[in-house]
Amino acid sequence: MNLPPLIQSFVLHFGEMGSRWGINRTVGQMYALLYLSPKPLNAEDIAEALGFSRSNVSMGLKELDSWNLIRHKHLPNDRRDYFTTPEDIWEIVRTLVEQRRKREIDPTLSMLRDVMLENPSSAEEKHAQAKMREMHDLIEMLTGWYEDMQKMDTERLVNLLKLGSKVYKLYEMKDKIKLIPGGKDKKEKR
Repeated sequence: MNLPPLIQSFVLHFGEMGSRWGINRTVGQMYALLYLSPKPLNAEDIAEALGFSRSNVSMGLKELDSWNLIRHKHLPNDRRDYFTTPEDIWEIVRTLVEQRRKREIDPTLSMLRDVMLENPSSAEEKHAQAKMREMHDLIEMLTGWYEDMQKMDTERLVNLLKLGSKVYKLYEMKDKIKLIPGGKDKKEKR
């Protein structure tokens, strides 16, 4: 690897983490390099910087492109393709989450919907179907929350995330308000 130590450390770590996230080490390292690069890189630049074969880089770029995580660039008087990542980290995160939803969550929901339409033929299948319904309902709820978050502009999303546990504390306060003289719950308002 022909990289400064700081960049090399990040690239190597990203490769290791990539294998835990469902992409191979090479693709993770390529993405880390592209993300940190101040300028678009071509396949030869990537192969040279990381010590990968040109064919390995080509396959990795195709995978990153299928995830919609890289942008193609063309430079004047140069016929080669150059690649970069979106500048906005939030765009990258939103893209990753959307791609994971399409590849992992949607097929699971489809399978669960199909299984829940079947008539269980035994107590064991009835029990299993009930557990699958629980899973389906949870995934549906999380997917709905995710869709709401995807629609939110970045500034509001960041502010919401910064609220963190304060939101939970506010939710806890609703029960304590009932204990305060003059505090009312929904039933009393009717």
